[in-house]
Amino acid sequence: MNADRNAAKQAILDGRTSLGIEFGSTRIKAVLVDDKCTPIASGGHEWENRLENGIWTYTLDDIWTGIQDCYQDLVKDVRTKYEVDLTSFGALGISAMMHGYMPFNKQGELMVPFRTWRNNITGEASKVLSELFHYNIPQRWSIAHLYQAILNKEEHVKDIDYITTLEAYVHWKLTGRRVLGIGDCAGMFPIDSETKDYNQKMVEQFDELTAPCGFPWKLRDILPECLTAGEDAGTLTEEGARLLDVTGALKAGIPMCAPEGDAGTGMVATNSVAMRTGNVSAGTSAFAMVVLEKPLSEPYSELDMVTTPSGEAVAMAHSNNCTSDLNAWVNIFREFTEAMGMEADMNQLYGTLYNKAMEGDPDCGGLLAYCYYSGEHATGFTEGRPMVVRSPESKFTLANFMRTNLYTCLGAMRVGLNILLDKEKVKVDRLLGHGGLFKTKGVGQQILADAVNVPVSVMETAGEGGAWGAAILASYLINKEEGETLSAFLDNKVFAGFEGSTLQPDPNGVAGFNTFMERYIKGLPIERAAVENL
Repeated sequence: MNADRNAAKQAILDGRTSLGIEFGSTRIKAVLVDDKCTPIASGGHEWENRLENGIWTYTLDDIWTGIQDCYQDLVKDVRTKYEVDLTSFGALGISAMMHGYMPFNKQGELMVPFRTWRNNITGEASKVLSELFHYNIPQRWSIAHLYQAILNKEEHVKDIDYITTLEAYVHWKLTGRRVLGIGDCAGMFPIDSETKDYNQKMVEQFDELTAPCGFPWKLRDILPECLTAGEDAGTLTEEGARLLDVTGALKAGIPMCAPEGDAGTGMVATNSVAMRTGNVSAGTSAFAMVVLEKPLSEPYSELDMVTTPSGEAVAMAHSNNCTSDLNAWVNIFREFTEAMGMEADMNQLYGTLYNKAMEGDPDCGGLLAYCYYSGEHATGFTEGRPMVVRSPESKFTLANFMRTNLYTCLGAMRVGLNILLDKEKVKVDRLLGHGGLFKTKGVGQQILADAVNVPVSVMETAGEGGAWGAAILASYLINKEEGETLSAFLDNKVFAGFEGSTLQPDPNGVAGFNTFMERYIKGLPIERAAVENL
């Protein structure tokens, strides 16, 4: 047993640990950290949403069997590594996919199946509310689901006692408290970053809009209480402890931080909660979140407004497509190397092709590609067709081909960022990149820096994910000093001394990416024709 293992074991025995559990779309993950927020044990459970009667959902049984199995996997990991049984920890935090709709009646019964963020069934409500509030209300937001249910004259609406998101539901059952972190409150209903609460004017507008329906509730009656990071969100009850640990070993009384959405825990896990900072996640989809110094001048359908776990306004530019088509092309090269009788090591193949891209022309030599496997809301597509296009004058080389396929991964997201950076003149001092696009050192990182003309950092810890972010929020609850902000806690106690690298934008790369984007925007009718004719 080495010193680190001894120290981790003692932290467990002393209760100087914090646990974060996050419900992702395909995996529930638990991460246990010590009092320095270093991960010391983990657990996991695979799960999958199901399409039932046209609704993407998870059942309540899915939720509870999933978290119970995940927790037992963590207990097993602790027992294997440290030869102790886990019976308590210092604090606990729950995180999950944001948005969606879970309406409960006074008896605590879920009245319709959980409608997840993935459902695009609230178009009419989204349009009406966006116009009423003069604020972008995406279809996946809880308020859009509620109002669509009203428009649909669904029977259950009159009996609503509480509507909530997934992590707030789990927290409610573990603590008895009907609360939610402000980051996902902002995924239910617009937030006022001055008051750190739901926007009161818009609450009143909604109540006025629905008054003719004669419901026995007003909006604030049925929404969770809005809390910021570090506020008391209750403790684990005896009933909650039995729900989480079916063996009965877990003790009640553990402090719990406000449950938070995956965007919020992602910001924490990448140290991107201070103003003028942001993070870019680039994998199957791509999204950039930037913490704003002041509100935007007007609403934009290309940008979602959320907040940090402390309540600062955040603009999110999201795209549905990122690396899927790029990965498909790498697989074509894998097939070629195998056809030539060579063994294809995928890490080497990715590294070779990504690095080759850096030898290409800054503007990709006139090539154009769209990585639209599915529709892309940022550019107005409900369906997609992946494609590569060139003219006879284009410089069609392997380097330019790979550079084009890397550039286009960020194309749709850049459309939203153009609004932030060019039209709204938002200042960004630093972006942190995480996700598959950044696995080959220095390549995706440099391309992102050139794409947004901002320094981009990549940290070794960026892969720890939202469960780690939830554990950090739990640790902040019990370990923060008087008056210590979440940003200061992250800088001084979590990320101080962490390894990472920062790349500055290259002027030639910036100019080249801008030229590519002009071609990208001008070529969108080609993609439109492919969707209509192929």
